[in-house]
Amino acid sequence: MDPFNTMLSKRLESIKKEGLYRRTLPFAHRESAYISFQGKKYLNLSSNDYLGLASNKKLLLDFYKQLEKTNCLEKFSPGAGASRLMTGNSKLYQDLEDQLASLYKRERCLIFNSGYHINIGILPSLASKKDLIVADKLCHASLIDGMRLSRADVLRYRHNDYDHLEEILRKKRTAYEQVFIVTESIFSMDGDTADLRKIVALKKEYAGTLLVDEAHAVGVTGEKGLGLSEEHKVVSDIDLFVGTFGKAYGSQGGFTVCSVPVAEYLINTSRSLIFTTGLPPVTLHWLSFVLKQIKSMHDARKKVRVLAQKLRDSLREEGLQTDGSTHIIPVLIGDSQKTFNLAQALQKRGYWVTAVRPPTVPAGTARLRLSISAAMQWQELADLPGHIVDCLGENI
Repeated sequence: MDPFNTMLSKRLESIKKEGLYRRTLPFAHRESAYISFQGKKYLNLSSNDYLGLASNKKLLLDFYKQLEKTNCLEKFSPGAGASRLMTGNSKLYQDLEDQLASLYKRERCLIFNSGYHINIGILPSLASKKDLIVADKLCHASLIDGMRLSRADVLRYRHNDYDHLEEILRKKRTAYEQVFIVTESIFSMDGDTADLRKIVALKKEYAGTLLVDEAHAVGVTGEKGLGLSEEHKVVSDIDLFVGTFGKAYGSQGGFTVCSVPVAEYLINTSRSLIFTTGLPPVTLHWLSFVLKQIKSMHDARKKVRVLAQKLRDSLREEGLQTDGSTHIIPVLIGDSQKTFNLAQALQKRGYWVTAVRPPTVPAGTARLRLSISAAMQWQELADLPGHIVDCLGENI
């Protein structure tokens, strides 16, 4: 083996010893909340398909029935063929962006290829070396990468500690032209929520620009599924609203709703939008199709809330450490290897549970991350806390 690959092999061995080794697996997706791996069926607790749309067979059949009645190249083509600024744009993009802008009562919407594309594209484009970014300590990796790519100074406030945020703003605001306040609404690994009303108040007091990543909230939170900002009644106060289609929408892509100048500036300067092939027409057509469903899926959203609370209560009754208040439920273990072994033990019992380990979460806080879907039933979840306790008792 050559020196380069020998070096990488040694590094991989170190990763394995620390219990941090990862690999990709060939899953088969089934109807409802199940997946298959190597011929065995599992309840899928590691999916972000919160409303069960991606696994809804009837909905998919209804969608593809349109093939018989429409121009298949215009709406069902599997590829855009070029970037949006070349020939990869289409009326499907415009229609979907118009629908989302109207739904959020904002001037413009701009669609990117993923939430990651948005988060590595917005801040580097909008924040200059004369600006400051102040972000929650537990912001998603994509936001952290966007901050690193920007030329702005970056400071992090303690997770959900708004006194600390205000202290930073009070001391630093006047030294910068713009200050960007950045947070998730529902935090992806902890399942807890930001107090968007408090953050909006600070944004206004210190003349800031607020970016809220609602990736894990759109579709599943709020009366119409607009996100936590709808629930907190602050949608119009968020300058850069970020949502994704890869979770509750059961597809791929992401969007930001914003002002006209922001959208036009991003079209002209955001590298992650300019230099990538556009989304396939079939994806855009699906998103318009499910958007009409999501607005009225009140029962599904309520079901997710009820299931999540019942499971969280049941975990606590078993003496397990959990946190948060949403459809993302962490079960805190601590040690990475122990968490990995626990996940494998649960998989043997028919639950596809993933171990979340550093660097995804801080060192010493490895956990199981349980995601609830409207496709699930309580009887499928009821025994899970007991299984976790049993597996932990096996000295894994």
